[in-house]
Amino acid sequence: FFSPQVADLLVAEGEEMLKAHRREVNVAFLDLRGFTAFTERAAPEEVMALLREYHGCLGRLVMAHGGTLERFAGDSVMVFFNDPVPMDRPAEQAVRMALAAQQGFGPIGAAWAKLGFELSLGAGIAQGYATLGAIGFEGRWDYAAIGGVTNLAARLCAEAKGGEVLLCQRTMAAVDSFAEPEPVGPMQLR
Repeated sequence: FFSPQVADLLVAEGEEMLKAHRREVNVAFLDLRGFTAFTERAAPEEVMALLREYHGCLGRLVMAHGGTLERFAGDSVMVFFNDPVPMDRPAEQAVRMALAAQQGFGPIGAAWAKLGFELSLGAGIAQGYATLGAIGFEGRWDYAAIGGVTNLAARLCAEAKGGEVLLCQRTMAAVDSFAEPEPVGPMQLR
């Protein structure tokens, strides 16, 4: 049930690494646009086929960029960077992963569009301190990032249109050496 980084550290270090701690992370939320309408019209087998394609694409990209996949929640995915394994330039890795996800989802969305379904991907990324560690109960544990940074990333994702990756100001400042983000101005987030 744990991501590979967490599982490897559990084997190497034991349960000590699951204890609650704070660390600065970049959190990315990705979510499909048009998914609810898709599920209302599509057969159950089609819904699961889309999710397998989408999750497979994202899973490979998360691993390639050193992210920790916290959870799949239907069409929503949460990933964080810089924990449990610290990394250089976590903001850059988060943004590169989200941009690659946009590109990787393109063919998936195009294939479903031929069948009459309009699907696209929105993403939000935030940087800040989170409380990290094991949450759950005996029999089902997850390794999670909790705090304002996760809420901000989720709200940015909710505002992102299909094809967009919205960044908080701290993430934007951390990636301006390799990317040319465009400011969207102040936003009223839910």
